[in-house]
Amino acid sequence: MRILPFSGAPSTDSEIPAPTEGQSEPRPLGSVRRNPTLFESLPTEIPAPLRRSGIIQSKKVNIAGNTADTRVPGAGSALAGFLVSGFLLALLGAILPAWWYLREPDFIAAGNYFLSLAIGIVAASCFARPILLRRGLSFLLVFACGLSCIALLYLAIVSPPLSDWWRVAGLFVLGAGAGLLNLALFHTISLSYQADAAGTVNKGGILYGLGCLAATLLVAGTFYAYTVPTILIFMALVPGFFAVIYARKSWAAPLPGTHTTLRQALRDFRSPGAVLFALLLFFQFGNEWSIAGWLPIFLIRRLGLSSSSSLLILALYWLFLITGRLVAAAILPRVRHGRLLMGSMLSAIFGCMTLYFTDNAFGASVGACFVGAGFASIYPLVAEAIGRRFPYYHPAFFNGIFSFALLGGLLAPATLGYAAAKWGVGVVMGIPLLGSFLVMALLLLIWLESKVTGR
Repeated sequence: MRILPFSGAPSTDSEIPAPTEGQSEPRPLGSVRRNPTLFESLPTEIPAPLRRSGIIQSKKVNIAGNTADTRVPGAGSALAGFLVSGFLLALLGAILPAWWYLREPDFIAAGNYFLSLAIGIVAASCFARPILLRRGLSFLLVFACGLSCIALLYLAIVSPPLSDWWRVAGLFVLGAGAGLLNLALFHTISLSYQADAAGTVNKGGILYGLGCLAATLLVAGTFYAYTVPTILIFMALVPGFFAVIYARKSWAAPLPGTHTTLRQALRDFRSPGAVLFALLLFFQFGNEWSIAGWLPIFLIRRLGLSSSSSLLILALYWLFLITGRLVAAAILPRVRHGRLLMGSMLSAIFGCMTLYFTDNAFGASVGACFVGAGFASIYPLVAEAIGRRFPYYHPAFFNGIFSFALLGGLLAPATLGYAAAKWGVGVVMGIPLLGSFLVMALLLLIWLESKVTGR
């Protein structure tokens, strides 16, 4: 595209100087004074990279930096990675009834399983950054999925009746793979977060829940049709498939300067509001994963349900959790947050009480639905508040918050395992019930702090 000469009359404010020899005549753009030297600096051709469509830039646009090294392709594939993360972490709650079906139930061993998975996630943060700096983001994504695939194949080999400690080691490796994947995903969604913070967090949470639902349905549908090692081999295909997808894509860092530095983010994390956000996610993930990890065992031991039936009720819990998040995100701008929070807490409390006192499968299904619907709106409320409070983005900072939340999500079921060994399986509903009150109190404190600070 070239700048065409203008044949109309000059502006009434000033006369346009005649072009010098070798200079094209600029076209007037309005009735304001124009400097012809300004047009001399403009290119007569628009560079090819700027004519491409479909490239999403961050809010801090740097046209000069829009090169192949600064673009982040495949935002959809990046968000889809959260589906794999949920699939991997929901595996233990779904496969635990199958392991217990093959041997005498051991609550202490189950607590060790969850604790090992949590330690693996924490350990991943120690060696993720060196891998990222030396080999790059693409390698880290492929390595994380490949490591998770190998861990699932190893767990298929060491299924019961072998010693529990073999599985503890395999779950540690699985947690490390999930932790590496989470860090890599937070790097790939940088530009998406800057374009729409709340939307990106909500989409990631919904895909994460879909992964949990998929893992539960896979085990429930194949429980009596295949052996436990075969089920784990089927599950290993999921991270293996995504490793192939990520290996065929190129990933690069976002534009420098498009998000704050880690030091600035950590300085803000010392504020009371940021600490309250981290604690809220810690306890909320603990509530969700206490149900996700122990609901099938609770129903088998307490009500005498079959393993497949208890897993289907767990799938109902995940389904209502995901659907509730979609509904909550849609109605959030139209409903008072206080009313939504109160309704959610009452639903979660009613569901926990129903699960504790019921003596049949129908009552358990109703309780699971109410608990899932009650927990559903907490995440969209937090996502909206995070997007408003932290408009900037740093992958390591947000991965730290998410890993801290996951740590709470896995420490809670580990604690339940040790507590159930001493006081019985009925204690499984105790932590989610108390955690619901803690989450409600933390949300109220966050809103109060926001009003005081004006942020």
